[in-house]
Amino acid sequence: MKEPKSSGTVPLPLSGIRVLDLTRVLAGPYCTMILADLGAEVVKVERPEVGDDSRHFGPFLSSGLSAYFASINRGKKSVVLDLKEESERDTFLKLVRVAGVLVENFRPGTLESLGLGPQRLREINPRLVHASASGFGGQGLHGRRPAYDIIVQAMSGLMSVTGTDAKHPVRVGTSISDILTGMFTAIGILAALRRRDQAGIGAELDMAMLDCTVAALENAISRYEVTGRVPEPLGTQHPSITPFQAFEARDGAMVVAAGNDALWRKLCKAIGRSELAGVARFRTNDERTRNHVELESLLNTVFRQRPTAEWLTRLEANGVPCAPIRDMADIVTDEHLAVRGMLHVMRDGEGAAFKTAGSPLRMDRMDRGLSDHAPDLGEHTESVLEDWLVDE
Repeated sequence: MKEPKSSGTVPLPLSGIRVLDLTRVLAGPYCTMILADLGAEVVKVERPEVGDDSRHFGPFLSSGLSAYFASINRGKKSVVLDLKEESERDTFLKLVRVAGVLVENFRPGTLESLGLGPQRLREINPRLVHASASGFGGQGLHGRRPAYDIIVQAMSGLMSVTGTDAKHPVRVGTSISDILTGMFTAIGILAALRRRDQAGIGAELDMAMLDCTVAALENAISRYEVTGRVPEPLGTQHPSITPFQAFEARDGAMVVAAGNDALWRKLCKAIGRSELAGVARFRTNDERTRNHVELESLLNTVFRQRPTAEWLTRLEANGVPCAPIRDMADIVTDEHLAVRGMLHVMRDGEGAAFKTAGSPLRMDRMDRGLSDHAPDLGEHTESVLEDWLVDE
């Protein structure tokens, strides 16, 4: 097996790991992008002519490349196979025999209907790590129910705590359930590979978007269990830390995070209202949280008197955590993110360039040179079959 090497001092962590990627759209491709960034050879197995659904999602470059698709499929290879055709299923099973990992996000039962269920795959390759990511998992009451990110955000309870009030629930501004599922699935695969190193056995991972989103609810479940009160949307407010939210300045909004009593006292000094630190109903975090409505109104009245930039300067000078609320135009020109490698440039076949999010994964002596290429449909069919099936 050919092992891709890093240009750094050591191989990338997943060098030599072959991944068959049957996923499409977001949750699965996000997972396999993480694996590719870490050095795995990721081969997307796509439908002829159509490919991954997200190839057809805008925005598009002048070359016709989907920026959506490119942003989550960097560094992968594309092979076209029609798994409804027996001969091409046979080819796929030959690839399974020499693969290390298989990732798919079909609805439960789909692979079985093609004669490619877990038992068949295990017979072909007992050491295979097979990760299945679906909306509700292979076990439970909703296994075959269709799922999109917004469906899972609603069913998980996430939307019930997002927004400004209980009558107007809000979807989180990114497809967070998909992203969480992609990350948790990647973590599960890494754990399964470690177990294979230790015990010599493969694994079957049953990952559900609903599970992954519920796992990220922070303390909402515990708060309900302890207090008996159903958590509701609080806008930018934190449920148990005050003041810890967005406030209105003269020319816009900003975030202030006085996360403890010492920071509260610093905040009072910074805004020229040191006497507030001694007011009994604001003295402790618990008191401030109970009297949040009054305190928020009072602080907004103060903050509206000056522009955002002036307040941020004052707050930072007094050691109070604060931040402007930035948009994407600010993000793509941010020098700090550029230095950190988080503004990654992708290119299409005609040389057109656009920025995407880079990888946050950093490790000493690990080359972080991410690919700037997303594969054309079927671009690597011939080369992958020649390389992987050389002994077949």
